[in-house]
Amino acid sequence: MHLEQAFAALRFDPALPMGLLAALAALCALALGVGLWRRARGLAWRFFAFAALLLWLSGPRLVEETRETLPDIGLLVIDQTASMSVGDRTKLAEAARARIEAEARDLPDLELRTVTVPEQGSEGTRLFAGIDRALADIPRARLAGIVAVTDGQVHDIPAPAAGEAPFGGAPLHVLIPAKGEELDRRIRVVEAPTYGIVGKSVTIRMAIEDLGLPRNGLAFGQAARLTIRRDGEEPRVESVPVGVEHQIDVPITRGGNTVVEMTADTLPGEISTVNNKAVVEINGVRDRLRVLLVSGEPHAGERTWRRLLKADPAVDLVHFTILRPPEKDDLTPLNELALIAFPVRELFQVKIKEFDLIILDRFQNRGILPPLYLRNIADYVRAGGALLMTAGPEYAGPGSLAASPLGAVLPARPAATSAVVDGAFRPGVTALGARHPVTEGLPGWKPPNALGGGEPGWGSWYRHITPADLHGDVLMDTPDGTPLLVLDHVEQGRAALLLSDQIWLWSRGHEGGGPQAELLRRVAHWLMKEPDLEETALTAKVEHGALAVERRSTEEVAVGQVNVTDPDGKQMPLALTPTRPGRAVGNLPATLPGVWQVSDGTRVAYAAAGAANPPELADLRATATLLAPLARASGGSVHWLDPAGAPALRRTEPGREAAGSNWIGLQRRHDHLVTGITAIPLLPPWLALPLILGLALLAWRREGA
Repeated sequence: MHLEQAFAALRFDPALPMGLLAALAALCALALGVGLWRRARGLAWRFFAFAALLLWLSGPRLVEETRETLPDIGLLVIDQTASMSVGDRTKLAEAARARIEAEARDLPDLELRTVTVPEQGSEGTRLFAGIDRALADIPRARLAGIVAVTDGQVHDIPAPAAGEAPFGGAPLHVLIPAKGEELDRRIRVVEAPTYGIVGKSVTIRMAIEDLGLPRNGLAFGQAARLTIRRDGEEPRVESVPVGVEHQIDVPITRGGNTVVEMTADTLPGEISTVNNKAVVEINGVRDRLRVLLVSGEPHAGERTWRRLLKADPAVDLVHFTILRPPEKDDLTPLNELALIAFPVRELFQVKIKEFDLIILDRFQNRGILPPLYLRNIADYVRAGGALLMTAGPEYAGPGSLAASPLGAVLPARPAATSAVVDGAFRPGVTALGARHPVTEGLPGWKPPNALGGGEPGWGSWYRHITPADLHGDVLMDTPDGTPLLVLDHVEQGRAALLLSDQIWLWSRGHEGGGPQAELLRRVAHWLMKEPDLEETALTAKVEHGALAVERRSTEEVAVGQVNVTDPDGKQMPLALTPTRPGRAVGNLPATLPGVWQVSDGTRVAYAAAGAANPPELADLRATATLLAPLARASGGSVHWLDPAGAPALRRTEPGREAAGSNWIGLQRRHDHLVTGITAIPLLPPWLALPLILGLALLAWRREGA
């Protein structure tokens, strides 16, 4: 700032109201008019006397102001959003910033303020929101102009007001860190389902779009190659018309997340391939679970099974109870029986593959199922089916299914002697069961050391079967270590054996009951390969910009490290931290969009990372198309930055050109503060009164001569 003196124009401070002064002037004019009509002598002196009187009454003053000039303020705005990281944009932007700030320091009447526009979540580049915040502290009368260093991908461009210059008449200069308009190819997902039915296909609607091509460029509808990869499997390639919506069918083969990655081939000359890739996560769910429940005979726990399965609306239950076994044949004619014949062939040969789970509840081999059909059940399990069997005294009898072809897929056989044990006991969870997701954390479970006496907090059962030839995982046992619940993998399928028929007591609340419904639900879903209940599993997911990895195992010590492959193919180790027996977790920043792969050497997990800011990556071109109209309306300009550097900074006057081919201008606004005012009367009273009287006397004397 500096001081200077300036003289304002002549000012008037009337001693009378303007109306009265105008009336007096009219009377003077009338008097002069009468004198002129009469051709009176001394009319000129009368005119000078009236003029002096009116001039004195109007209060003429010469005003001298002392001013303090204020420096102009320029605003430098630096775009630091995700799209500015493409190519050399950040480097060029920083070079332009350094040059402009250095040149501004050499201009004594200019104050340059620099603001940055950071990432704004999913809102895109909010450049003008940052400008508005900076302008809140800048008087518009001092704003010399705005210089914005950005790639032109701005998502909050204001609409110019009709008849009003943007930014109060200050110019907007846009510096774009590129050599010119660029090309970009992107994949746009139009519609993608969140859920899919296992065993069916879902449809993803997408389009490949080429941005920035001239009218004589790639023809609309020309094909581009699209690579589709599901859960890291072998990719399939499709030819997709550019700019046209395309449908992709994805089969859902299992429950849980299915990660689909779509990659479009690179467009020649495009600026970046980041948005050539799109990832979709689809959660596979089962539509209706078809369960076949066969009760070998009526018993107290039969209704418990039925009530449990019918309570789940997602379960289609087919239930048969053998009420009239062959040994009870009393020669009653069939047309007089009200019982339904057991549909052996239809269930165990024609439609057996349609069931998701078969439950045999206290079923024994009484000749109802010929060996062929029992072998069909065993083949069903080996081919990927699920079998749950609850055993009572019949399992240790002569009709035991363990002695049939079905015994080959059962986890245990009854002991040769004293297989049936009667007596009260409380079921417990084994050390393995405490780590297995089927029995881990069951409601009401109290580890033995928590009670001191060693008894769990569940009600008693009163009968169990002693097994032999065990193969599988023992998750529950009796206090003396006799297995109660055994799970086993059988080739592609699974089998579970509950060596007691007393679990129904828990549903009646006997001695406090137990988690009967939850336990059987978990067992059933483990048998049907629910991903959340896998005993050994590796899972990965991306949330809030971080990759979260969990490895679940029934081993005492979890794997301490996994290998992570990011979407660009770069591999890195990730150490896992144990959280409890059999569980270990790890986290890693996941900023790249695409499919992340995690492997522990035997299993592989995939996680989909969407773009952190989809508007930022939707169009990666550097372009002047969006900001050029606003820059022109403000009197500013658009410049492309190249390695030669930013245009030179100059000061300009209002109304003059604000930019040239290699320079940009910031206006001189000439704003100031008035620090003092001195008023000098041109006709002070001591001068005006003698002057008026003298002129009046001259006029009177002339007229009287």
